[in-house]
Amino acid sequence: MPLSVLTPPSPALRSVNAALKSPTAVRGTRALAPVSGSPADATDALPVHVLAGVGAADGTPRAALTGWRFHLAAEGRVVAAAEARITPDGWAFSHFSEGPYVASTQRALRQAESLPALLQPRLLSVPELYMVTLWLRADVTAPAESGTVDPADLLVPLAPAPPGIRAHRAHRAGDLLPALRDRLAGVRLLGSSA
Repeated sequence: MPLSVLTPPSPALRSVNAALKSPTAVRGTRALAPVSGSPADATDALPVHVLAGVGAADGTPRAALTGWRFHLAAEGRVVAAAEARITPDGWAFSHFSEGPYVASTQRALRQAESLPALLQPRLLSVPELYMVTLWLRADVTAPAESGTVDPADLLVPLAPAPPGIRAHRAHRAGDLLPALRDRLAGVRLLGSSA
């Protein structure tokens, strides 16, 4: 079933397009070297959230919107990603990336399109675990800013996933988040003893 994709804010897309035209911004990004003289195009925009609390006071996991990630396609294939971040002055280009999460996100999106339910795709980052998931919201009417993670939502860990968590396997948020809470507690405990 097709995914219910959100429309990115125009200023976020403009900031990425401006960066793509800037020789200074693209320097050092091998995948963005002009392919046959044609620049990359921004596609597949996904809001990026960072897990802010696995168990908030009311028990509901929360995530904060931090940016929008755009996949960059050249000659019909995705070669990199660009991210726009929200700042006090509005949306601004943040960075390009060429790492493994680019291909992994594309794979997870294809998997999600084969699911029988209409879902809204987002990215959910868990920085303390070096983990990114494709977050598939069951509530397709939720605005991008909404960061409530419903237990019925699906989370698809992207590769590379942390040890013991299988990449590209859809988990109900209500099943995966308790395991992440335990891991985060261990990470924080290790950090406080250092």
